[in-house]
Order: sequence, then C-alpha cells, then structure tokens
Amino acid sequence: MAFGIFIHRSDSIYDDIPSERYQFPKQYLSRAQQCEGDWIVYLEPSKVKETKGYFAIAKVQEIIPDPRKPDMFLAVIEPGTYLDFGDPVSFRDENSIIERGLLNDQGKISGRAQAAVRTLSAEDFARIVERGLGRDEDILPRVGETMQSPGFQDAQTPFQHMPARERVNQLTNRAVRDRNFRKNVLRAYGERCAITGLRLINGGGRAEVEAAHIRPVEHDGPDIVSNGLALSGTAHWMFDRGLVGLADDLTILVSRQSNDIEAVTSMINTSGKILVPDRLANRPRTEFVTWHRENCFKQ
Repeated sequence: MAFGIFIHRSDSIYDDIPSERYQFPKQYLSRAQQCEGDWIVYLEPSKVKETKGYFAIAKVQEIIPDPRKPDMFLAVIEPGTYLDFGDPVSFRDENSIIERGLLNDQGKISGRAQAAVRTLSAEDFARIVERGLGRDEDILPRVGETMQSPGFQDAQTPFQHMPARERVNQLTNRAVRDRNFRKNVLRAYGERCAITGLRLINGGGRAEVEAAHIRPVEHDGPDIVSNGLALSGTAHWMFDRGLVGLADDLTILVSRQSNDIEAVTSMINTSGKILVPDRLANRPRTEFVTWHRENCFKQ
C-alpha cells in the first residue's frame, strides 16, 4: 500500500465523482493499484483558473475495471472517507513546492509532476494533510457554541508535525470532519443562510450560520459541500425536522404540518429558492435533495 495523488478537475472528461469514484486509463493502473487500501490526496492542476491545489483526501477501497467503458478503470472510494480540506493547499509555498518528491537531483520539478496518478511519500502526505486540516481560526463556530454530532467522539489530537500513519488516525475523527465540513460549506455560501438569505456576524466576528447535512451522516450522507447547506439556527432546526424541504429545482417547500405556515413562509428569501454557491460543483446534488424530501420532509 502507498499514499497517492489523483489529479482531478471539475470539468474533467472522465467520469469522476471524487467522493465516490475516480476513473482513469490503463496506463495508470499499476500506480493506482499501489494505492489500493490506502489514502490519496486530490489535486486540482495549476492550469485551472482559481485552482484549489490539493483540496481533499479519501481512501481507495478497491481498483476495478470500469464495467461501462473498456480499457478504463475505477478507483472506488471507501464510503465515509472523503473529506475536503478546510484549507486547500497550494502546489507551491514561498520556498518550494509542497510535494517535494517531485523534485529531481537538481532541485527542479521532474516530469513525474505531469502524471495524473502517482504515489506520494509519507513525508509529503503528512505535510499536505497538516496544512489542509491543521488550522481552525478562519471560520469558527459561534462564541460559546458546543459542537455536538453523532459518530466518532474522540478527543482531538494536536496536528503539528504528526507522522503520516498517526495522522491517518485523525481522518475519521468526527470533530475534525465537522470542522472542515463547516469551513467549506460556509465558505461556499458566503456565510449566508441559503433559506433566509441573511448574513449575520456576531460580536465575536463569527458567522451566525451553521453547516447542515442534507442527507445526514448517520444515514450515510457524505461530508461534501454538495451535501450541505449553510443555514441559520432556526432554519437548520426546521430543515432537520422536515418542516422545510427542497424540490429538485431547489424551490423551498414548507410542510403542511408546520403549526404556523405563514410565519415559516415569511422567513424564505424573495426568490423562493435556496441561494446557491457560485461554483456548480458545490451546489446541492439532486440525489441528496431527493433523499431528504422522501425521508425527512413532512408532506
């Protein structure tokens, strides 16, 4: 087993869903197989406008032939392991490139940097993950807010200079995943409630908005922005309890079981639809919206 790098771009010609699968041609098969059962880092290439750089991690469950396309293969991602970095990591810093294994004996970037699938040294993996998950001061919970969530409840371990295999143990930590999910959702929505349209900042400079899963984690919902909504506390409470939901076109639905339909309706922004992120890949995926409507929303 080995750590790896998978290059992905949102406008890729390949049939990729980074949280579920990564498609690649046969020429990369031997490299991808080395990563089977281990963790990989997703990298958006520098040629992409406003590139995110190293932007996520995931664990490769298995490598299989693509049943729909000859000579293509799929890296199947282990459910529940994909995680966007709260702080995407640039390919370069002020001194050098982050992925030092790409440097040749002359200290220059080798041709290996062009490979869409490549192995990654333990040192480079630890460096990238430390920078991607290690800071939490940019977008924090509200003052006095205690984050409570189902799943793993391990105490958070400091991130600084942790060896790669020890750092892997942090990647399923619920507190770490919640923090990064919140950062990414709030950033995508501009810290604005998707239902009310309000952007409120408290006296401590923190956003009065929460990150809600559309399909909850306890029902196999992934920690990805397209399964998230930025919602005010009240809107989040109503969404989780099915008093509001979404149509497939993202029109906001109000349950007939609400005890004050008029008051709930008055909270909705004037468009009648949720306010969505600019980046298409961050907008709610229909499969999650449908799941919530069929399993949570009270008709």
